Amino acid sequence: MRHRYSILFFPLHIIVDFLSLNAAFLGGYWIKFQTTETVSAPPYASLWWLFNAVWLVEILILKPYIYPRQLFKANHLLMNLLVLTTIHVAVISICWVAIKGYYYSREHLLITYTLFVSMAAAVRIGGLIFLQEYRARGYNNRRYIIVGYGKLADSIRSFYEAHPEMGFRFCGYFDRPSPENEGLLQGDYASLEPYITRESIDCIYCCMPYIDNDQMKVITDRAESMDYQVKLLVDFRGFMARGASVEYHDFLPVLNLSSQMLADFRVNTLKRAFDIVFSLGVLILGFPIFLILGLITRLTSSGPVLYAQERVGRDGKIFSIYKFRSMYTDAEKSGPVLSGGLLDSRITPWGRFMRQTRLDELPQFVNVLKGDMSVVGPRPERQYFIDKIVEIAPEYQSLLKVKPGITSIGQIKFGYAATIEEMVQRLRYDLLYPDRRSFLFDMWIIAQTLRVMAQGRGK
Repeated sequence: MRHRYSILFFPLHIIVDFLSLNAAFLGGYWIKFQTTETVSAPPYASLWWLFNAVWLVEILILKPYIYPRQLFKANHLLMNLLVLTTIHVAVISICWVAIKGYYYSREHLLITYTLFVSMAAAVRIGGLIFLQEYRARGYNNRRYIIVGYGKLADSIRSFYEAHPEMGFRFCGYFDRPSPENEGLLQGDYASLEPYITRESIDCIYCCMPYIDNDQMKVITDRAESMDYQVKLLVDFRGFMARGASVEYHDFLPVLNLSSQMLADFRVNTLKRAFDIVFSLGVLILGFPIFLILGLITRLTSSGPVLYAQERVGRDGKIFSIYKFRSMYTDAEKSGPVLSGGLLDSRITPWGRFMRQTRLDELPQFVNVLKGDMSVVGPRPERQYFIDKIVEIAPEYQSLLKVKPGITSIGQIKFGYAATIEEMVQRLRYDLLYPDRRSFLFDMWIIAQTLRVMAQGRGK
């Protein structure tokens, strides 16, 4: 059985909110003054009228009660309520200051808004639960068909079957007959229009690229006269998994297939700001420690205090990384060699201590300020070793899309790698970072790094 009362939701929602607003105003007045007899007399009569007028203007301008079924959820309803209430509070406050209405009770206003938000939220949640259950039982449904059969068509049908509370009822697939869809179609293109009329179809999903373009144009052209919605379903999932994004050139949507996931503006902006502030703090406050570490390094073994080495950064950019020297000079005179761990004979006794406590990495905050590195990110490697790693684990290339860091998940969980195989093992940890990176996750990695340094467990 198919009932459609959606047209009543809009006026009902308005009426309920006005009743809640006025009940809250009266309730707040009674709680504050223990009477309601004087609420309709000056000066509160004007405030009461203003409360309703402001809410009415909000409704007329913002049209807040129009929700697609896919967005008819508790979080959207409550967020919308909070936005409307915040605007209402702001306008009332401005009017209060403008008319110098300091004789109005602040406590009454606070109680009024508390009561209103509570009642309006309760009505919304209660109505949502009722409506979802009502639709799940088959009432107030929207009948839809899918034109163009394929995997994408099955996906949208599965979605609505998993969410019966949305009230979408599947009425069949339509496409040109083929061996792939034999026995699955409700009809072909020729039977589409009579079926739409006979079954009162509300929505047609057109699946690209399965649907014929000419037929899609016919469906679109007749949508208004036959009173149904047309929704174009395009399978962007493969592109989005690789970080594609949608750009708008005026009204024209353009799919950008370049990887944007790892260059998210908000994440990178916050991350870069933190890198600069944190690095400056370490370099300024830790300057005396830097001098002491440099002096000990110089006195305990011959050679320069700092050690510079070429590493590969984001997008293959070569840069020089700085460290306090922890090895004897000419340790790699025969070519690139991985450290054999803390027992490596090329490491000085003082260098062994610095590696255990990660103090040898401190000069890299200069690299962070220069923009070559970040505080948190996969450790940068030399091209020689990258080539070796890629032969075993080609997925390492994905880490070159992220700015390298002083510390990483791999550094915490694994530490220094003595062989290519160990570098690949550490890689398994670092591969977790790009998809999980966030400001809070970075803070967790920094906290774990400080713990490793304090315990001297670096290896």
